[in-house]
Amino acid sequence: MNIYVGNLPHGIKEDELQKAFEAYGEVKTIRLMKDRYTGASRGFGFVEMPVKAEAQSAIEGLNGTMLKNKTLKVNEARPQKTEERRSYR
Repeated sequence: MNIYVGNLPHGIKEDELQKAFEAYGEVKTIRLMKDRYTGASRGFGFVEMPVKAEAQSAIEGLNGTMLKNKTLKVNEARPQKTEERRSYR
């Protein structure tokens, strides 16, 4: 299951986020979204967990919790709509 994680603190590292989610089960991938030009954090990312029950537990357990003085927003990621996929070339 792909999980959206929003309101991430600036400077968070993938291993810190992985540690938080691993308390609930196996983590397959972590993707922190960054600005393509500056490399600065965009404040959100995605965590993929292969076992749906573990992912649901992580969502319920981490949504609304504090991480480095920021309240996390955690929910199941929704597929991106095609009109939202824009090319900025």
